[in-house]
Amino acid sequence: MPDFKEKLMRHVEHVKNVGPHCTTEETTKQALILPFLNILDFSPFDPLKVKAEYCADLPGIKANERVDYALFSESHPVMFIEAKSFCENLTNHAGQLARYFNATPGVAIAAITNGKEWRFFTDLKRQNIMDDTPFLVVDFMGLSETAPEQLARFRYDRFSPDRLRTFAEERVYLGIFQNVIETCLKEVDQDFVRFVAIRANLSPKLTTKVLESMTPLVKQSVADAISKMVVSGLSTPPPPTVAEPANAAVTDSEENLIDSTNPKIVTTVAERKILDIMKDMLGGQVNPVDIVAKDTESYYTMLYQGKVNRWLLRYQGDRKKPLGMFIFDFTDEHKAQVAKAGLELGPGNSVVLDKPESLMRLSGLIFDALAFCKDDNNFKTKKGADV
Repeated sequence: MPDFKEKLMRHVEHVKNVGPHCTTEETTKQALILPFLNILDFSPFDPLKVKAEYCADLPGIKANERVDYALFSESHPVMFIEAKSFCENLTNHAGQLARYFNATPGVAIAAITNGKEWRFFTDLKRQNIMDDTPFLVVDFMGLSETAPEQLARFRYDRFSPDRLRTFAEERVYLGIFQNVIETCLKEVDQDFVRFVAIRANLSPKLTTKVLESMTPLVKQSVADAISKMVVSGLSTPPPPTVAEPANAAVTDSEENLIDSTNPKIVTTVAERKILDIMKDMLGGQVNPVDIVAKDTESYYTMLYQGKVNRWLLRYQGDRKKPLGMFIFDFTDEHKAQVAKAGLELGPGNSVVLDKPESLMRLSGLIFDALAFCKDDNNFKTKKGADV
């Protein structure tokens, strides 16, 4: 990643210096677009990776359609690129790219670029039909801090259509959530006031009149809280580092916790994060206190209502590939959900969780595990007794 970022930053400077001299589409391709593909290890000199003027006819609509570049992985086209000249505005040019994309179902990603701006599209709304709006826009004239990590996902050795679709979904959700949050903070309504009042455990009955009286107070509180966060973030110096005694007990949230009765049981930071994610995901379905964690020497398990036989997930983090095992047998639909999330199936009814946050992509499996544990019929013996 450091090497990729270094190459990318050099390319950004190259775009700024050379771009204004790229007055034609062909010059833009040679000077700006192909060098960037080379940084992604999609070498333009390797016809197994990059093919120019690739045929992408839409049967019955338009013949002899050719996309500027098709990127290949494992002998299959996975991404189309439509090129424009450096000085051309990309708006209103996506229709041409959409025809190419829609004509080739195996292609997962499409991009349009003028060398300085890249707009990436996929098919989140309707399968094999390119979305109207890009899920990612990268501007080399003002590169964001997160852009190098985002662009690294398109490297040849990391290119995964399923993972990129998941990334696209996350980007869309982030944009939607950000707009909702901004709207809530700018235009405080009764629903937001009710939410704040409930979280504050206020005792008055939240009638319409009470909520109306609280609204100006919540508005002022929002403004004060934002101001405080901004001032604190800009001016508050970091707290001084205090050296702990060598024999200090392990209590920090970023440290592993050792069981005082059995030192072989170590609750890791990742395991505690798994529990927090489970509680957050199921917060609207059950009381968080119903999700109980139990650590053992072999695995870390999340129990429903503390019942050892009703476990939602067993997490094994001390493996080369950490696993999350579910209580129910996977169907083809469950396996498809795992694939769509860009994750790998493990042995039995398990999923490889490269990091705790990957669990957030498996909401369908988590909810099915909860439904399974709630159903008493799944825990009855033949005589009808609870297992």
